[in-house]
Amino acid sequence: MLTERIDGEVFERAPQLLVVSNMAVGHNNIDVAEATRRGVRVGNTPGVLTEATADLTVALLLAAARRLVDGCRFASSGDWKTWDPLGHLGQELHERTVGIVGLGRIGAAVARRLRFGWNMRVLYASRSPKPAAELELGATRVELDRLLTESDFVVAMTDLNPSTAGMFDAGAFRRMKRTAVFINASRGGVVNQADLIAALEAGDIFAAGLDVTDPEPPPPDDPIYSAPNLVLTPHIASATFEARSRMAEMAAKNVVAGLAGVPLPHAVNPEVETRTRKG
Repeated sequence: MLTERIDGEVFERAPQLLVVSNMAVGHNNIDVAEATRRGVRVGNTPGVLTEATADLTVALLLAAARRLVDGCRFASSGDWKTWDPLGHLGQELHERTVGIVGLGRIGAAVARRLRFGWNMRVLYASRSPKPAAELELGATRVELDRLLTESDFVVAMTDLNPSTAGMFDAGAFRRMKRTAVFINASRGGVVNQADLIAALEAGDIFAAGLDVTDPEPPPPDDPIYSAPNLVLTPHIASATFEARSRMAEMAAKNVVAGLAGVPLPHAVNPEVETRTRKG
């Protein structure tokens, strides 16, 4: 599971280990370089959770923008006495601007839903241009600073690496509109959570929706649980019957292939072509 750290200590204690199969697309929990050095094959489950993750991302965006969690709590609290014209005000989606940081398969699927569902303008920031998305979605590639300042909704869809770790920090939130909604369904480590909580408390941004945190799960006393205008879900982006079944099957096939000494169907380090372990 992506919550299990597979590192040098694990490899050292398991000298006959042949394959590690992650039931996830991301593999930041695995020391792939060390696995490769020791001749251990690493597999993951790409592609099968794109649509499910995109759906959940948009659900988070809707819930945060329209303050659905607050509304549900209020409706069941016993305080709902009448209709309030100024109560539970949120942000509209129609013809607004969404900025997506990391326009890969999932990011493009999110952009597609927002572009054709709500006629949103799509900005994106990425290491390389995405001409297909630009043609299909009318998406515009911009620098991160411009994306942050112009977007009504900022969606983090980037992978976690040394250049993206903590990239959404106090400075990033200050550059966003005070009416902005921030969504992260990628990896918790791309966000400085203390800075996000401070931004929500100060009203630097309007709301946020998170499906991932750092650490995950947060400890029971973590202030993330009491942050205002925050929708938090327990890493359930791929939690559909269809997606999780496909992920389990792919993970199992990776294990079977690794034990048989044949190429993994979905390899993270395909350069490992031998069952021989190095000490």
